[in-house]
Amino acid sequence: MNLAVIPARGGSKRIPRKNIKNFNGKPMISWSIELALESKLFNDVIVSTDDEEIKAIAIKDGAKAPFLRPKGLSDDHTATAPVVKHAITELNRLGLTYENVCCIYPCAPFLKPCDLKVSLQFLDKGFDFVYPVIEYAHPIQRAMKKNSEGIMKFVQPIFELTRTQDLDKNFHDAGQFYWGKSMSWLADKNMHSLGYGLEVPQWRFVDIDNYDDWRRAEIMHEILIKT
Repeated sequence: MNLAVIPARGGSKRIPRKNIKNFNGKPMISWSIELALESKLFNDVIVSTDDEEIKAIAIKDGAKAPFLRPKGLSDDHTATAPVVKHAITELNRLGLTYENVCCIYPCAPFLKPCDLKVSLQFLDKGFDFVYPVIEYAHPIQRAMKKNSEGIMKFVQPIFELTRTQDLDKNFHDAGQFYWGKSMSWLADKNMHSLGYGLEVPQWRFVDIDNYDDWRRAEIMHEILIKT
C-alpha cells in the first residue's frame, strides 16, 4: 500500500497563508492534492496540518485529514522527516499500515504524475528514498564572492581558468516530493544522503519564497497548463 502525506502548516511567514493562497484559480494546496489523486498511485492521500481551515479545504478536495498536527511539529524550524514520521505513526495507531510513503509538498504546482510514477520504480529497486533534483544552471565550482571593496574572488581559485564544460555537474534538491519506504521514515534514515536523485528539467522548478517568486510561478504555470 502507498500513502501520500502533504504537510501544510498554517503559520507561513514570508507569504502568509501560503499553502491555501489562491494560485491560478484555486488554493495552492489543491494542486498537490489533485495531482496525488490523479496519479492513482496512493491508497490514501492525507494532509498533515495544524490548521482547521487547511483541514477543511483538504477534505473538500478529496484528501483525508484524520488528525491535527501538534504545535511542536508546526513551527518554522520543523523539518520534513519528523512530520512524515508523525503521520505514519498516527495512521499506524488507527490500524493503517503502508509499504511506501510519499511526502508531497503543498507548494509544488509544476509537479507531474509521471514524476511520481517514474520515481516509484526506483524505490521498488531497493533505494530507501527517491526525490527530484535540479542541475545547477552554472557550475558551482566557479562561484565567486565579493569583498567589501567590490572586488570579486573565486571561492575555489583552482577552477578560475577551467572551461565550464569540463567541470562536473552538481545538483540541488527540487523540494517537490520524497518517496520513501515506510520503515526508512520511521527509522529516521537520512532521506537526502540515502536517496536516489531523479533529474527533472529546470523549467519545471520555481522556489516560491516571496511574492516575486509567486507571481513568476503563476505566469509560468498558466502558460504550461494551456499548452
